[in-house]
Amino acid sequence: MASYPIWNKIQACIYKAPKSYGVKKEGTNEILVGTSAKNSHSFINTRITHRKNDDGTRTYHYYIDGKLYAKGVLIGDEFKKELVA
Repeated sequence: MASYPIWNKIQACIYKAPKSYGVKKEGTNEILVGTSAKNSHSFINTRITHRKNDDGTRTYHYYIDGKLYAKGVLIGDEFKKELVA
């Protein structure tokens, strides 16, 4: 498995097993709802960002519809998360 600072695991009823993919700096996800590909409507947008800081720490920010929801910092092996919303 490749090494990425952001790792997304997806589980859905159409897959027999979880799917996953990595992201280096920023990932977005638009979730659409409706009855088909032609009758789909934007429901929610999410975005996650990663930044490696000069002091070696890594910061992560998670947004829902453009509003910051959670942030975290990785210092060595210790991860601290804070809910903002």
